[in-house]
Amino acid sequence: MKYRNLTESEIEQLKSKGCFSEDWQKVTVHPETDLSRISQVCFRGSVVIGKLDDMVEVEDGRLRPSSISNSSIENCVIGDNCYIADVGLLRNYRLGNGVVLENIQALEITGETAFGNGTEIEILNEGGGRELKIFDHLSAQFAYLYVLYRHDKELIHKLEEMIDQYVATVKSSFGEIGDYSKILRCKQLLNVRIGSHAHLQGVSSLENGSIVSNEQAPVTVGADVIARDFIIQSGSQVKDGALLTGCFVGQSVRIGRQFSAENSAFFANSEGFHSEAVSLFAGPYSVTHHRSTLLIAAMISFYNAGSGTNQSNHMYKLGPLHQGILERGAKTGSFSYMLWPSRVGPFSAVIGKHYTNFDAADMPFSYIEEVDGKSLLTPGMNLFTVGTRRDSAKWLKRDRRTDSKKLDLIHFDLFSPFVINRVLNGRKALQELYENASRQLEFVKYKGLAIKRLLLRQAIKNYNMAVKIFLGEQILRRLQAVEDAKDWDAVRKALKTEYPTKLENWYDLLGLFVSQSVLNALLSKIKRGAFTTYDKFYKELEAIFTNYDKYAWAWCAALLKEEKGIDVAAITREQLSGIISDWKENKQRFNKMIMADAQKEYDANSRIGYGIDGDQNVRDADFEAVRGSYDSNGFVQELEAENKEIEAIASKWLN
Repeated sequence: MKYRNLTESEIEQLKSKGCFSEDWQKVTVHPETDLSRISQVCFRGSVVIGKLDDMVEVEDGRLRPSSISNSSIENCVIGDNCYIADVGLLRNYRLGNGVVLENIQALEITGETAFGNGTEIEILNEGGGRELKIFDHLSAQFAYLYVLYRHDKELIHKLEEMIDQYVATVKSSFGEIGDYSKILRCKQLLNVRIGSHAHLQGVSSLENGSIVSNEQAPVTVGADVIARDFIIQSGSQVKDGALLTGCFVGQSVRIGRQFSAENSAFFANSEGFHSEAVSLFAGPYSVTHHRSTLLIAAMISFYNAGSGTNQSNHMYKLGPLHQGILERGAKTGSFSYMLWPSRVGPFSAVIGKHYTNFDAADMPFSYIEEVDGKSLLTPGMNLFTVGTRRDSAKWLKRDRRTDSKKLDLIHFDLFSPFVINRVLNGRKALQELYENASRQLEFVKYKGLAIKRLLLRQAIKNYNMAVKIFLGEQILRRLQAVEDAKDWDAVRKALKTEYPTKLENWYDLLGLFVSQSVLNALLSKIKRGAFTTYDKFYKELEAIFTNYDKYAWAWCAALLKEEKGIDVAAITREQLSGIISDWKENKQRFNKMIMADAQKEYDANSRIGYGIDGDQNVRDADFEAVRGSYDSNGFVQELEAENKEIEAIASKWLN
């Protein structure tokens, strides 16, 4: 569309309505613009005005004619049917169609900027050395490699090249506000790029940042928010007086209720309310909701912080330079405390205050409790709790991301090669402790922790159960495509491995499960320059993500050879029946143990405080009215239905 200059009569018309320009020749308009909708506007520099001929919904239920009034506009391009009112200064911006700007002190670009892209934040280690350059396409997996692989200088150099190349493409002296975004009653926004369909209302101050909003996944930034040097990804909400300095907010993250964070990153579906974060590397589904919680110098994912959770990352010597790792699914109880450096294994719970450094990475599904000053490890017991099972099921259901491009690549399996690899390591360590420990000892020592000697055999059994369930799940996942259970050729074909079988380490790249050989191949490609852009690197990650089941099955085949001496290429009916029988027995027992844990929520102690003005019958009636019964609980019913399904699946194959 060609824009035209104003005629002399149109200039006079605008002047009569209180408008001013240093040079009216630099003000151009759409041929269909209704100039009667422009009043009390000061134009400076070059200003392009789109069509003004329609109604605009400023906010729910409040319609106004598209117009420009009582504002100062300098060097801007304004799209069609925008509504601009009471803007103290709008400078160096391109506005899309249908944009609403009302009651804003300043919205300006002050010079060339990258809109928060390329900002270095001191993540995970407060003392520096693990700086992360944030940018608006950043994924949890890229961040993991960039932050944790500092020992590989060649790799870091190549990753930095990708970032710097991308940052160079977004630098500009002009900002953008995408179609149909609304910015209402805000104070100061400096050097901020805003995508389409964003909603900013009551914001105090935004400086040097990007809001990556779109129609599929709008972003909301609310009242009294102050953010500097930031990226806010699609579908996210930041509101209620949140304070962010040097932060990356990933897709569909929720931050608010006076939450404060600096030098931190929060990836997909994380939540931060009330509490405080410093140098926090928060992978997907990291949650902190309590006012007295401080998360500092840690890497977490699929994590839930109890009230008053705290850590110490220095010992008043060289400063705050220690770091902690809480792996996938870890939890901390109310007022738990950990002294960094420490490491918590997957799906483990930390309770109490711990003043020694420990490493429980190879003991997944454990409790780490403080008892009489000791850090006591109970291996494998968190495997059978309601919380672990509910968590593993709820994460997939609670994926809020509506953007068609999901940046963080997330696998949700509870029993994955990553976790079972750790289970195998833990089982081996427990077996060695059991064989070598004196019968006179009450406790044995393990990497800064104490374990009750009498629990060692039970912990080994628990881990054996997890291995048997995993093997059965992997077998049955491969057999899903087989329509006739009696077709042995089809069975053999389904169990064929497409990749070399190798019992190797697996890793969790903040959501993405990957084997050591696949990861090494990826790192090698990066270092030899195979990915000239970040997009090409990301496509490689997507291929790894998509092929996870095939990689997992190849590893499982190697594990079957190691555990049971079974070669899947020559598996017999008897061997397959044995694996499925083991799976059925252990999976059903596993579910029953979880149901037994759930039943504790309905015992006499759980009823304390119910029916306070009546007898036991009133108490029970009041409890059931509020909590329901054990038999009617949806979670319990789901497990009972699953046990019936397990029976049916096993019968299909065993018969």
